[in-house]
Amino acid sequence: MQIGVVGLGRMGGNIARRLMRAGHRAFVFDSNAKARAALAQEGATQADSLAELVRALDKPRAVWVMLPAGEITEETVQRLGELLEADDTIIDGGNTFYKDDIRRAKALKEKGVLYVDCGTSGGVWGLERGYCMMIGGPENAVERLDPFFAALAPGVGEIARTPGRDSADTRAERGYIHAGPAGAGHFVKMVHNGVEYGLMQAYAEGFDILRTKDSSELPEDERFALNIPDIAEVWRRGSVISSWLLDLSAAALAKDPELQGFSGFVEDSGEGRWTIEAAIEQATPAEVLSSALYARFRSRRGHGFGDRLLSAMRFGFGGHVEKKEADASSRDAAE
Repeated sequence: MQIGVVGLGRMGGNIARRLMRAGHRAFVFDSNAKARAALAQEGATQADSLAELVRALDKPRAVWVMLPAGEITEETVQRLGELLEADDTIIDGGNTFYKDDIRRAKALKEKGVLYVDCGTSGGVWGLERGYCMMIGGPENAVERLDPFFAALAPGVGEIARTPGRDSADTRAERGYIHAGPAGAGHFVKMVHNGVEYGLMQAYAEGFDILRTKDSSELPEDERFALNIPDIAEVWRRGSVISSWLLDLSAAALAKDPELQGFSGFVEDSGEGRWTIEAAIEQATPAEVLSSALYARFRSRRGHGFGDRLLSAMRFGFGGHVEKKEADASSRDAAE
């Protein structure tokens, strides 16, 4: 099958590659000519504009947009809506605010263009590990695109089956779900990222407590000089709190026990804030997730070991490079 991919950054490029590995034909566009050329050398068909991309695809077309949430995605979806025709589909795989999905789907429906929102988790590791996807949109569009989602998903792999799911939708076991109508996919992904904030903050605080156990403020016989990298490693082996985030933490600590290579300035990419806003709208308590978001705000004023571990985890799964303090000051002044 053919698919257009717009945005060839850390995730978009690898999405195109994984689809090509599965036998699909990828037509790609990015404002960066080098990014387009790199994919072309690997078998993709590059386009020099969105219009050229649309013309190259057979009908009914499918175009996957993988750009940062905000103005650039809004402009791209709007332009594609002008270029595409009835029964074509736009897939937004970025971290768009779910209410924007609902609005876009309604606007595109007037022209007959289908809109699918796909919350995509997997970061820079998705090419090899696959992507966990939470999908929103009309049933007919999602079913038609299923070969793409199946190719991108991790598959069942070696994870043991959950008891009691024998008659359930197998897509969830393979790493993707149709969550509901337009907006539902990004809503589930938004909450996923809010939970991620909480998990990361728990690890960061726990390791900070371990690291400061040899503080001079404690009685001498209560001070322990603990081996933090070893603790991270042993917790990975059979512990109830083992996870991929812990794997990333252990790898970062093994390489740099004091995490001096990380700034400790921890960004929030938006989904955490949106999750808290949704909790407020629904009057749903979210004490841990709220606290984790505020901890990221605090990290921009003073950076401790726990903040550096948060930076290390963000770099590990997503390749996020935190801003330096000078950059942060400039940004705050601009705001």
